[in-house]
Amino acid sequence: MSHWIILPVLLPALLAPIIGFVMRHDLTMARIASVAGTIVLVAIAMGLTVSAAGGETQVYDLGNWPAPFGIVLVLDRLSAILVLLTMVLGLAVLIHAIATGWDARGRHFHALFQFQLMGIAGAFLTGDVFNLFVFFEVLLIASYGLMIHGGGRERMRAGLQYVVINLAGSTLFLFALGVLYSSVGTLNMADIALRLQEADPAEAGLIRVAAMLLMIVFAVKAALFPVHFWLPATYANAPAPVAALFAIMTKVGAYAIIRVHTVSFGPGLEATQDIPGTWLFPAAIITIALGALGVLGARQLLPLIAFSVVGSMGTLMIAVAALTPQATAAALYYLLHSTLAAAALFLLADLVLSRRDGQALSPRPAMAQTGLLAALFFGAAIAMTGMPPLSGFLGKLLVLDALRMPGQITWAWSAILIGSLVTIVGFARAGSMIFWKTTPTDAPDESAPETEVAEPRRLTVAELAPTMAILAILGGMSIFAGPVMSFAEDATAQIYDRDGYIAAVLGQQEEG
Repeated sequence: MSHWIILPVLLPALLAPIIGFVMRHDLTMARIASVAGTIVLVAIAMGLTVSAAGGETQVYDLGNWPAPFGIVLVLDRLSAILVLLTMVLGLAVLIHAIATGWDARGRHFHALFQFQLMGIAGAFLTGDVFNLFVFFEVLLIASYGLMIHGGGRERMRAGLQYVVINLAGSTLFLFALGVLYSSVGTLNMADIALRLQEADPAEAGLIRVAAMLLMIVFAVKAALFPVHFWLPATYANAPAPVAALFAIMTKVGAYAIIRVHTVSFGPGLEATQDIPGTWLFPAAIITIALGALGVLGARQLLPLIAFSVVGSMGTLMIAVAALTPQATAAALYYLLHSTLAAAALFLLADLVLSRRDGQALSPRPAMAQTGLLAALFFGAAIAMTGMPPLSGFLGKLLVLDALRMPGQITWAWSAILIGSLVTIVGFARAGSMIFWKTTPTDAPDESAPETEVAEPRRLTVAELAPTMAILAILGGMSIFAGPVMSFAEDATAQIYDRDGYIAAVLGQQEEG
């Protein structure tokens, strides 16, 4: 049993209170501790990914209590790559927040940031549905604090809506857990799978209710229609670095659906096998349409990006809904891409808005360093809309290739292709308004006494580096699409090896 598995949860859990209570009055020390801790987390996540690449499902029993009686963390290729994605994204966001001074606008930014990393990593690693709920609550508390960071009426209003919707989701989650436990007597994912194989047919109705409630909860987290409406207001009003970190949070919902419906409610379970195709697939189609229309109709920069995230989640969830190995592998590749593309856009938007008068998509005086910012926006927009040569194009091709069944191909292909076209038009309009259609600056009054005009401050390397690094990763995902997709396929094979997962988690008990 490797103790490294618990470190992505334990390290930020220990670091957050130290920063919050010991360093809250010393921003420099808080920055140093937070950056150092996140760098260590990136290194740990890399090590775990290398360890998981061998294909063995590794289990960590907290307190040496075996499953299903104790709390277990489970490391496989899927959880490892998502923890690595979380930490890499977290480091980029943290550097941006420090370089732009966002972290100085509230006292507890770095403590909340570490709690957020803890919650996300825990959700990806847990092998227990109840502890998935616990980590969801950690996410909710930390994300609400980050959401209202810096204050403001609109931010507080959007934060309140965000909390209310997620608290409603948490309530449903508890109901689902109660129904599930009453039916099978356990909440360990692997043990649920075993118990359901032997479940009384009379319990099929309760099991279906529990599965449907869990699907609704995960759909809330994934911002899927009809419970998607919290995302545009939340992401558009959150501080841009926080919105960039939130790009990984919607993926927790997608991950939970994949994990629960391949392990606990695995293929062949009559009570639940039709739920993803019947409910998830049409909801994903509508989500793509709403996201594309939102991008086209947006009149401000941050809402435009927020709606593009809604559309990308629809594309991801279409692949997830198929629940086939090919579609899941494509979904994993697209998940990595869409998370990084959304984060790059939010970070870039923060740089643009710092040099522009307001975020309205209307002509304004030309900005300093317009050429550089326009090039970065062009690259990030290409990535998000799925145009070549970046990884979004390949991701959507993989998703389309995986959805060829007669009942899928017409709706899925039409939604993705038309949605992509509308999104491209929306981003093209936004880019032309921000970087091309400029208004002349007011001419100086020649009769007035001469005054020295200060040159606009140039963006520093530290401000630009996180966005450039993320775009470089997206480029790398295109260049090395073969190895990345090979890893995704290996991860998918491990996901669908239900017996292997159960043996790894519960086999410890038998050996003991």
